[in-house]
Amino acid sequence: MLRGHCLRAFLRRSIFSQPPPTSKCHHLLQLKPFHSPLSLFSTTSHSSDKQSFTLSYFTNTCGFSSQAALKAAKRVRFDTAEKPDSVIAFFTNQGFSISQTHSIIRRVPEVLLFDPTIRVLPKFQFLASKGFDIVTTVSRTPYFLLKSLENHIIPAFEFVRTFSPSDQKAIACALFGSHTITIDHMKSKVKLLLHMGVPPSNIYLLLRTRPTILRCADLNEAVEEVKGLGFHPSKTAFSFALLAKRAMAKSKWDAKVDAFKTWGWSEDAILDAFRRNPHIMLYSIKKVNAVMSFWVGHLGWDPSVLQVVPSLFGYSLEKRLMPRASVVQYLLSRGLMKKDASLYTPFFMTEKSFLQKFVNSFEEEETSRILSLYQGGSEHLTPG
Repeated sequence: MLRGHCLRAFLRRSIFSQPPPTSKCHHLLQLKPFHSPLSLFSTTSHSSDKQSFTLSYFTNTCGFSSQAALKAAKRVRFDTAEKPDSVIAFFTNQGFSISQTHSIIRRVPEVLLFDPTIRVLPKFQFLASKGFDIVTTVSRTPYFLLKSLENHIIPAFEFVRTFSPSDQKAIACALFGSHTITIDHMKSKVKLLLHMGVPPSNIYLLLRTRPTILRCADLNEAVEEVKGLGFHPSKTAFSFALLAKRAMAKSKWDAKVDAFKTWGWSEDAILDAFRRNPHIMLYSIKKVNAVMSFWVGHLGWDPSVLQVVPSLFGYSLEKRLMPRASVVQYLLSRGLMKKDASLYTPFFMTEKSFLQKFVNSFEEEETSRILSLYQGGSEHLTPG
């Protein structure tokens, strides 16, 4: 809730008011004053006192650890509690809990030096005008508070909104990408993609997932490379392939290729899997090895299944692959599932459908045993 005194203060200023710009140094050479050893000591002493007060405030008032206090004190310093106390009071008046306020300060300590009615309140009002819950949004991503509403946040929102399906999604994208969405660098790249047939929905996907892609100097070459691999610009897979090609260094790409090769995949097999699902090159090497080790090494199942259906790499081992594999393995061993049945279908089904078809469709005693296997996950798995 926006308090009365804050609104009255706000109405005395423009919603887009910014702190006065710092004065530029005069272009003429100016003589530097002479500092006696005593004056230098006085300056150093004052700076040390200021740092000590700041550290004390962070630890005693905000409950920071010594390490967190030191980290925050490298970014801001103050010698009285008046300004930071007023900022904390402002957040409290807007409905933030003490722990939420302290979390925000830990991530963006600079906010303690703001006049909140000028630098923060207009941003809250902008969020509220678009239907956002202020407390939840700011607690989740406070970094946008450091950005100018007029010069950055609103232009970024309007730019993203051109491609996003709603105001809320556009704002969320603009806020979460507040450090990476630079319109001047992106306009020409976006124009290039649109000209090549990339739909607005795919441009939004890039803005939402990895906006830095739209600043790549060699984006044109990357687009041609991805097209050459068989991806059509109008398809969603094209954008994911572009992400995979430009979201990592070539050395990291080569390391992932080598990881697949250690499990017997040829370069053609890797490329085939990539065409089927470009996400396969966005998974970590650790995840690739873990899934391969489980599917091929432990279960002894056909590795070509993973090549044909690389989406399996995207599932959690503990929450999806292991529990369902224990059921499938049991059903195969008991002749309750055909040996030539699809190995991957059970992993793609919804929880409700999986339970209905592979757990609850048998006699009560058998169902109880299977359910126990399913809930036990990896505990009941046997090597293939």
